[in-house]
Amino acid sequence: MGALSFLLLLPLVGAVVTAVLPGGPGAVLPKWSALAFSLATLVFGVVLAANYDNGGGTQFTEDHTWIKAFGAHFALGVDGLGLVMVLLTVVLVPVVIGASWNDADGANTGRQGVFFALILAVEGLALAVFCAQDVFLFYAVFEATLIPAYFLIGSFGSGERRGSAAVKFLLYMLAGGLVMLASVIGLYALSARSGDASYLISDLAELDISTNTGRWLFLGFFLAFAVKAPLFPFHTWLPDTTAAATPGTSVLLICVLDKIGTYGMIRFCLELFPEASRWATPVVVVLALISIVYGALLALGQDNVLKLIGLTSLSHFGFIVLGIFVMNAQGLSGSIFYMLNHGLATAVMFVAAGYLIHRSGTPLLSRMGGVEKKAPVIAGLFLLGGLGTLGLPGLSPFVSEFLVLVGAFEHHPWTGAVAVTGIVLAAAYVLVAYQRAMTGPPRPELAGVGDAVPREVIAIAPLVAVMLVLGFVPQPALDVINPSTDRTLEVVQP
Repeated sequence: MGALSFLLLLPLVGAVVTAVLPGGPGAVLPKWSALAFSLATLVFGVVLAANYDNGGGTQFTEDHTWIKAFGAHFALGVDGLGLVMVLLTVVLVPVVIGASWNDADGANTGRQGVFFALILAVEGLALAVFCAQDVFLFYAVFEATLIPAYFLIGSFGSGERRGSAAVKFLLYMLAGGLVMLASVIGLYALSARSGDASYLISDLAELDISTNTGRWLFLGFFLAFAVKAPLFPFHTWLPDTTAAATPGTSVLLICVLDKIGTYGMIRFCLELFPEASRWATPVVVVLALISIVYGALLALGQDNVLKLIGLTSLSHFGFIVLGIFVMNAQGLSGSIFYMLNHGLATAVMFVAAGYLIHRSGTPLLSRMGGVEKKAPVIAGLFLLGGLGTLGLPGLSPFVSEFLVLVGAFEHHPWTGAVAVTGIVLAAAYVLVAYQRAMTGPPRPELAGVGDAVPREVIAIAPLVAVMLVLGFVPQPALDVINPSTDRTLEVVQP
């Protein structure tokens, strides 16, 4: 068994073990089991990263024939892009488990094992997506991630609309997946016509694809990834889902699974269909700019804190997609680094908001107020996450946002100018939200609200530490990212 197979099997085995452990009032065994497997996965992922050669190329590769009739392989490997996504996943999942410690109690008492098993299942499948070197394997695990995500939203979310939100999420993702399936089959047909049917990305990159065929196949992949990312106008599932899911589940959805969309744009759209990517660039750049501005404006007028954070992500995914499709070194490196930093900062906001909602009993900013006097640590964490999302210097998102903007200005001055408005609007929605919820006299209903307990602080502390370290010392991360960026640009630039 290769190192990457072990990495992705570890949480999946943990999911099976955790699911069968007894739950019930006061049961902690499933929680500790899930935490232990997630920490083991984190340690193994960090060891793997420590042995990664920054010289670039796909590493830790393994290739096993899977379905011979289809030419499908169980092929794994990571380059700098994949490694960054793997590290983001293994860091976030223990945080989610720690922050969601009590989310399966109460109405869901007795089902703690299922809840934490679903979280581990999401982790294992997401790792498989980021390591897959075969298009058929990628598609299979891409779709499989929907199953645990659907049950986390529909069975363990909050509010009466959690069922409809889960169905809406599933329908959007399935629709995108079916469009991609058509392109996957198209690639197989082209590969078979060449005489040696294969789904390996390395083999498909060598195919001689005509211009029109390449553009149609590109559209199939791009639409699926635009829904997943999400990108305007394919984002409408996002606010409902974040409002219905628990904050921990939202971290998994927005900070891990949605990165599959932007990861796929680089890995498949740019690297397999470079001509079609250049052909689509003007439209994609416009959609990304609309996402940046539109998402920020929607967030500015939002009263539900979970919806607000979800809509800020629409704006930030606009930045990531913009950096990808301006197709220069600064933009692409900034986008990959942004994928990591957005995951860190947004997770801090979601987790802090979850602590707040658990205590106040409401997700509405208008029903909070004066929280900084009753719970200064939670208020400080929420502000820190917000400042991270708006790109405050000293926090890691600043570096990635700066690189994307440099790339945007290099692409065209007006592209950069419009993108900058997203920074201004981000400052507005973060500070307005903080002012409404945290400042002023405490509301009477918050009289019994307490501050974060040590377990909650310990759960979120690693994210804060990584944001600060990468904010001042980003070069180690960029040293991993840049070789992958150079390789992609060699393919996509004429």
